[in-house]
Amino acid sequence: MYESIKYEVNDTVCVITLNRPEALNAFTSTMNKEITKAIKTAEGSDEVRCIVIKGAGKGFCSGQDLSEVDNSMDHGEILRSLYGPMVKKIRECEKPIVAAIHGAAAGAGFSLALACDFRIMAEKSFFMNAFIQVGLIPDSGNLYYLRRLVGDAKALEISLFGERILSHDALKLGIATKVVPNESFEEEVLNYATKLAVLPTKAVALTKRALRAADELKLSDFLEYEAQGQRIAGLTADHQEGIKAFMEKRKPVFIGN
Repeated sequence: MYESIKYEVNDTVCVITLNRPEALNAFTSTMNKEITKAIKTAEGSDEVRCIVIKGAGKGFCSGQDLSEVDNSMDHGEILRSLYGPMVKKIRECEKPIVAAIHGAAAGAGFSLALACDFRIMAEKSFFMNAFIQVGLIPDSGNLYYLRRLVGDAKALEISLFGERILSHDALKLGIATKVVPNESFEEEVLNYATKLAVLPTKAVALTKRALRAADELKLSDFLEYEAQGQRIAGLTADHQEGIKAFMEKRKPVFIGN
């Protein structure tokens, strides 16, 4: 079904693995398209309630495969046709997406991680805005997300110097969500994803929608938007289960609708 990625569903967690370990999972046009397709498939599956994106082998993703780059290509068109749709699909996905970072997440690999909702890093891993090293600007939505996490000045510094951001520094900056030992990395990622997967699915989706809307609406319009969202959430079976569990002094069991 896929050439450059793996798509697996374990219980309610979908794991998308970038599967070009011989090239440190560098992006090809095929991989861009397949990630977009996989996110769309997972989003449309009633079984899936959380998505994890990780890399095979020694690293997460080293960015664009430069063997596919030549002087005649239109870099802007590559972004419009391949990276743009991938980043948009991740942003539009209403299920939580976790980037599981081990080893390097550089260039467009860093951008991919930034586009996800959460970034769990193994201790021996790093981010790097490597674009400047080949005379390019950060792309694939990189600065859109990075400046929101660290501010304009720090985003510029990270982009112009192109230095490694080690895991614990990434955590201090607010880029990493959590840093975990290499030895328990896979287990910690799965545990984190499972915690997300058992949450009330519709409320999670509506919360993600509201966060997107907060970027675009003025306060009065946003307050109406959240009122409409809360009305929808209030009609779900998961809301009724939450109330019932609270009254019965037990942990709620959300079914995702």
